[in-house]
Amino acid sequence: MTGVRTPVMTSDTSNFGISARGAAITCKNELEKINEEILHKVSEQLRQAMITSSEKPPGMDWSKRPGESEICCNPDEFGDDSVTECSRFIVVHGAGSFGHFQASKSGVHKGHLNKPLVKGGFVATRISVTTLNLEIVRALAREGIPSIGMSPFSCGWITSERRVSSVDLSPVAKAIDSGFTPVLHGDAVLDEIQGCTILSGDVIISHLAAYSKPKYVVFLTDVYGVYDRPPTEPDAILLKEIAVTEDGSWSVIKPKLQNSSKQT
Repeated sequence: MTGVRTPVMTSDTSNFGISARGAAITCKNELEKINEEILHKVSEQLRQAMITSSEKPPGMDWSKRPGESEICCNPDEFGDDSVTECSRFIVVHGAGSFGHFQASKSGVHKGHLNKPLVKGGFVATRISVTTLNLEIVRALAREGIPSIGMSPFSCGWITSERRVSSVDLSPVAKAIDSGFTPVLHGDAVLDEIQGCTILSGDVIISHLAAYSKPKYVVFLTDVYGVYDRPPTEPDAILLKEIAVTEDGSWSVIKPKLQNSSKQT
């Protein structure tokens, strides 16, 4: 893939990649509303998976929260001798109920950045998705995870006819090497041909996995797993096991289905 700069992305860069579906952490049918209970549970579970210590580390969100009069920060909890080992993770999340309204109203995914409505929608979409990203970063930070929000637009992700054509992954690698957990998200980005488009979290995690080669990529969803069709359909079948070959083709092992071989 042309235009991809990966000077320090190696097999040791990340052990795990986490992809959180936007619908799993937001209230899908309510505009820009986070499911606080689910986000807290997810953040807690990620902390248990990432941090080896049995004790919860001190929180890192030192900003004032709605409804609270004081900022929670106790410097004494951060002793010079205290070492909290955090596994090397990358987190990528979707937008859920954030960004979709703004993007669809303005047609950002279709391009034509020269049109005032599209340009305004581009700005509005980025305001919305970065708002969600900040709240997720804060939730992880409250669990003691040294999370850093990294927007694809700001990190130079560029597409050409909606396909990633240029990206510098070195900031992500440097963040991991410095002991941080990068948190990326679906974003509005520039496109070399049509002006702009939407870059999904699924595409982002796919490219990150191709270059960082993590041991595992874990997908967090609001359903039980992968289905043969949209899980909202009454005849949707939960797929128990899928085999993927090196050329990208895949087939369903369990349960046996007709015409289960696919090419990605």
